[in-house]
Amino acid sequence: MARSRESVSKKEKEKKKAKQKQEKLEKKEARKGSNKGKSLEDMMAYIDENGNLSSTPPDPTKKKEINPEDIQLGVPRQVEEEPIEGPRKGVVKFFNESKGYGFIIDQQTQESIFVHIRQLTEPIKERDKVTFEVENGQKGLNAVNVQKEK
Repeated sequence: MARSRESVSKKEKEKKKAKQKQEKLEKKEARKGSNKGKSLEDMMAYIDENGNLSSTPPDPTKKKEINPEDIQLGVPRQVEEEPIEGPRKGVVKFFNESKGYGFIIDQQTQESIFVHIRQLTEPIKERDKVTFEVENGQKGLNAVNVQKEK
């Protein structure tokens, strides 16, 4: 008669596999049973008049009418402002002499205007009061004929 060649480790592996299979079946049953209690109404989400998620339907009296023509898609077009004629006054916000450029804050419009070292009539530094004229450059307004106020 032949003896069984099963070792202890083989039996342990088979027990482990059977246990894993049983656990997998139990998890599957638990998943199936968890969704049975919810109805469609319980799973619904609504958006209130402020755009926030809510579990209650929105109040129809608070509904706002929106004109589709008022909805703006993309970036609004820039309206070109006519540049102020004559010399402007401003203060040097930043100037890097080694790189040769800086920015001036216009006193009237409070906008930052680029200035290059080639447009200076005399050397300037930060916090200097200057007068200048403006022209449109590739990336925006550029200061030209920049002079220190005396």
